[in-house]
Amino acid sequence: MIRRPPRSTLSSSSAASDVYKRQGLEGSMKIFLKRDVPGVGKANEIKTVSDGYARNYLIPRGLAVPASTGQTKAAQEFAKSQQDREIRTRERSLQIVEQLKNSPLHFKAKAGEKGRLYGSITSADVAQAIGHVIGTSFDKRSLLMDRPIRELGEHKIALKLKGGVRGEARVVVESEA
Repeated sequence: MIRRPPRSTLSSSSAASDVYKRQGLEGSMKIFLKRDVPGVGKANEIKTVSDGYARNYLIPRGLAVPASTGQTKAAQEFAKSQQDREIRTRERSLQIVEQLKNSPLHFKAKAGEKGRLYGSITSADVAQAIGHVIGTSFDKRSLLMDRPIRELGEHKIALKLKGGVRGEARVVVESEA
């Protein structure tokens, strides 16, 4: 017959687990995410997750590693650089909107008697014209055009730029002589 000690002496009473209990971190672990994990966080972030989730899922699959002080500092530096990059992107987008507000884009195209164009002015054409105005390439996916422009006159095109900046570009279509 095997004798077991009473249950009260079986519970873990190590100093480390007492510290975790006092801090409310019992059963949790700080991890450094190597990749984006839906519902947890993005790559290069330090997160606190369940101990079992970290040991049985995240770490074996190479999605995370236990956090160390060096990785914590690296994550803070990465977050700071990411924030600086977002600020620069937003400022650049605001400059583009300001440039386009001051200068309309002019196009000349062949048109019929009633003002209908024989061709059309597409988002690629408008993006190329915006690129000439701002002095760099411009992505046509930033233009919110439902369909190509097919009539003479002034048209307003909505812009959705990086950094959450929205604006408007004026396009003036004139008839070729």
